[in-house]
Amino acid sequence: MTTRGLRNNNPGNIRLSEVKYQGEIKGSDKAFKSFCSRAYGYRAMLVILRTYYNKYRLNTITKMIHRWAPTCENNTRAYINNVSTWSGINPDAVVEITSKQMMCAIVAAMSRVENGVQASRTEVEAGWELL
Repeated sequence: MTTRGLRNNNPGNIRLSEVKYQGEIKGSDKAFKSFCSRAYGYRAMLVILRTYYNKYRLNTITKMIHRWAPTCENNTRAYINNVSTWSGINPDAVVEITSKQMMCAIVAAMSRVENGVQASRTEVEAGWELL
């Protein structure tokens, strides 16, 4: 069975909000955004992480995930540990926001946490190419 996030082409499980992203479509989900393709869902994740970095100075996996998956809703420490392990990036290392390799590794790992299945690196990189 496909997870909700993957059914919505929203591998980051981005909640509905006033912010509109490229490729966003009106879906039937009452809580989470839907995208026309998974690549656009990954693009939205990358855009959000860039915003965290540039606007809020959240420049590590630890800082980013604390905002993405707050402790009031998630086991944030486990989320951080999994993203760090699966991406191969120290949770407190400064993220190179312009590095395709680093950002795609982080987003793929986040998608794996959110959906319980390994992300398609091709789809993640297609999201990067849409930036």
